[in-house]
Amino acid sequence: MTLSRWNWRSLVCLACALLVLGPWGVAQAVVLEGTGQAVIQGDDLDQARTQARRAALRDVALQYEARIASEETMENGVLTDSRLTVASQARARDVRVVNEVRRGNLLRLTIRADMSAGQACGAGEAARMKKRVAVTGFPILYPDQARIGRIGDAGEVLPQTLQATLQSEGSLQIFGATRLQLFGDLLNAPTRQGADNRLTNVTELAKELDVQFVVAGVIRELAIDDPTAWGSSVWRQMQRGVGLANRNRQFVADLIVFDGFSGSPVYRERFAAQGSWNTDLRSTVGFGSPGFLETDYGKAVGRLMGEMSAAVTEALACQPFITRITRVEGQNVTLASGALAGIRPGDELQLYRSYSYFDSPGATPELSDSGTVVRIDNVHPDFSNGLIPVAGGQINIQRNDIAILW
Repeated sequence: MTLSRWNWRSLVCLACALLVLGPWGVAQAVVLEGTGQAVIQGDDLDQARTQARRAALRDVALQYEARIASEETMENGVLTDSRLTVASQARARDVRVVNEVRRGNLLRLTIRADMSAGQACGAGEAARMKKRVAVTGFPILYPDQARIGRIGDAGEVLPQTLQATLQSEGSLQIFGATRLQLFGDLLNAPTRQGADNRLTNVTELAKELDVQFVVAGVIRELAIDDPTAWGSSVWRQMQRGVGLANRNRQFVADLIVFDGFSGSPVYRERFAAQGSWNTDLRSTVGFGSPGFLETDYGKAVGRLMGEMSAAVTEALACQPFITRITRVEGQNVTLASGALAGIRPGDELQLYRSYSYFDSPGATPELSDSGTVVRIDNVHPDFSNGLIPVAGGQINIQRNDIAILW
């Protein structure tokens, strides 16, 4: 009799297929353009641009996939209420502004985006669990770009901000590791990947911190568009006075979320923003400081960091909940997660055996479904206990195997 085994690549591929296929079949990305407009109030162009961008995103979302529902209420044969609801579950990726036009106090924005079907999850038990996530540092690819404004602390402040935001949302258990850097080669990060696309140092860090996911990233751009715009010449001063000087500054960062058990990336996206660095070129500001956030550039980056934290939450919402087995005594199994993770008495988690081979010491462990569930009957803040139908030795369940709630 041959025992069927699942490895981590199989699990990841199956999960991705389920998320993409869903109940409707294959979802293909489509490039669409949408237009949105907003009124500029108080000469706040950034706020109008944000509102116009949201309107444009709604436009492309409804173009791609819209659901229209009509509801009518009749009383004694008379129509008393009629409602029409339009909704979309489309997701946008690689959003680019292709045209921006201002006419008086009206701003019109056209964007181009890769659209795909939104993830419809939440019915599974894993949706209510608080997965354990470590947030690591975001090293700066070109540190010299951070000298202006002395924002070289961005590599620690950005992930600290992500950490604080995710913590405040309360849907994840967040662990800070912002002083740690996963990547040796920033230009080609993520690096040290094997043939199965895993990152070996992620698994080491995840096991050390006992987390399910690791958030990492690289800050790729902090450059000023035109350093001469702050020149002391009369011409440069006149340009600044009439608002013609190009004082824009760029911000580009890669955000990557890794599965800590396999080292495989489950989410990756590049985020970009720009804004006017409307402060003195020699001013000492510091990334994320009040002075930084008062600049147009700081406001744009602040909004982008909010989008990054929302992306992490969304990316992990449909992932299964996984925790390690820390002890097996007869029919009693102890898990490394408890009430803080959302585990409750009566929960049932599927048990998987973990295999490693001497000829592949650094490889991701292979998994085999034991066909057994553990039913939780005793919950503590950081761990929980449950019973399995037979003794653990009979099905070869032991410490460092895993339990999954789908």
